[in-house]
Amino acid sequence: MSSPASTRAVAPPPPLDQTTGKSLRQHPRSNRRAIILSIVAACIVACAAAVLLIRIWPFTERAVVEDLAEASDSAVTIRTSHRTYFPIPGCILEGVEFRHGNDNWNLITIDKLTIEGSYSGILRRRVPRVRIEGGHVFVPPFGSNVTFQTQHSKLEVDEIVANGTVEFASSDPKGQSLRFEVYEALLQSVRWGSPLSYELKLHNPEPPGEIRTHGKFGAWTTGHPGDTPISGEYDFDHADLGVYGGIAGMLSSKGKYDGVLKHIDIAGVTDMPDFEVKSGGHKVKLATQFSAFVDAIHGDTFLKSVDARFGQTSMIAAGSVAGTKGSKGKSALIDLTARRGRIEDILGLFVKDRPSPMSGEIALKAKAELPPGKEPFLEKVKLQGAFGIDDGTFSKAETQKSVDELSAGAKGEKMEDAETVLTGLKGEVAMERGIATFSDLSFGVPGASAHMYGTYNILNHRIDFHGRMRVDTKISKTTTGVKALLLKAIDPFFKKKRKGEVVPVHITGTYEHPQFGLDLTKPKEQENK
Repeated sequence: MSSPASTRAVAPPPPLDQTTGKSLRQHPRSNRRAIILSIVAACIVACAAAVLLIRIWPFTERAVVEDLAEASDSAVTIRTSHRTYFPIPGCILEGVEFRHGNDNWNLITIDKLTIEGSYSGILRRRVPRVRIEGGHVFVPPFGSNVTFQTQHSKLEVDEIVANGTVEFASSDPKGQSLRFEVYEALLQSVRWGSPLSYELKLHNPEPPGEIRTHGKFGAWTTGHPGDTPISGEYDFDHADLGVYGGIAGMLSSKGKYDGVLKHIDIAGVTDMPDFEVKSGGHKVKLATQFSAFVDAIHGDTFLKSVDARFGQTSMIAAGSVAGTKGSKGKSALIDLTARRGRIEDILGLFVKDRPSPMSGEIALKAKAELPPGKEPFLEKVKLQGAFGIDDGTFSKAETQKSVDELSAGAKGEKMEDAETVLTGLKGEVAMERGIATFSDLSFGVPGASAHMYGTYNILNHRIDFHGRMRVDTKISKTTTGVKALLLKAIDPFFKKKRKGEVVPVHITGTYEHPQFGLDLTKPKEQENK
């Protein structure tokens, strides 16, 4: 019977070196030495790497301040800062201020700026992401000749995410600045000398509404910022036109733009399903197609063509919204043309009656000016132009009756034989402070033609017209009753014309309730007009 020792497993002999015949088994002490040496070597490498990293570490407060100052040509200060190492190298800065120029004015303030770097990007001077929270950018007045001497930078930022406000200072020291609230700004591929991509969501201050836009910007042209390229597309929604006073409606628009900052071409469409002139109180659908260009350096807009459509009327506009020498703020100067519009569409914007007091085809050519100021729209708009209306008729029964009576009396007919069409209504008009002044106003009704002058108040609709009418019969036949007997007595005093007699007439009252009659108080004066 074998003993337990005889059955115990026997360990194999250690391997031998074939050259020396010595065992290859390492001594425990030498094994520990190798481990220690490895650790020491690793520590040396780590220390060397740490020293190198400290020397090239880009996220120290001093290094970041220097980079920001060179990029913005400003003096940069920071309230607090601390670095981050794991898992993302970078830093967090709070209370950052950029002060520019001799006046030391605040160019940019940032509540919190977070730089999210990467270890692989440290040597390549590349930052994956920068976050800006509560930023405020101040843009000096256009034409103030503020210059920036920025330094070339090798730093690349893959993405900048920001929110805050952008404020454009007014050229009028007493004027209010325009402040845009930026909900979200995303800038991608930000590097010196290359274009960047952008996406913006912001609130427009005037008219108040929401804008979404994306496109490309740059590269920035040093010394000639107006030559910097920009392109993109936009959507503008829920723009409230009620802020301008006198008009109302919610506007939406979309379009594309392309060019350089001093000349950006824009083309697009607008839609207003509820456009309203408040004096009339009627909502109409107003749609436009437009092409324009913008001088973003001076904040001026130039309209090349605007095709506006409402009802059965198409109106073409061109002009500018720009600053002028000797005046503060922007003035709108617009040329308006309507070749085959409808007078009922135009009047329907301004008068409360439905349907419009008059209908007919209209041709219109005018220049309109909207100066800067806080006055209501209808009180500050200025207009000068000429118009013509063919085959006009009045929708209000009593107004049409007055025209019919005028026509019947002029032809010496009974009322039931009268025609009902107002022909050849044309004239020139100049409007200012809500009062339209008409000159060389002429029109015809069957049996008579008139030349008049006078005013129309678009705010209260008061009419005051005077002039002369050439009739086809005796003036005593242009009215009835006692007045007809009196007129028979003065028939001989009116100068006879080949086509009939010339008599003084007036139109007074309101647009809704006009009053036609003979103007017997100043016949000589009317005759000399």
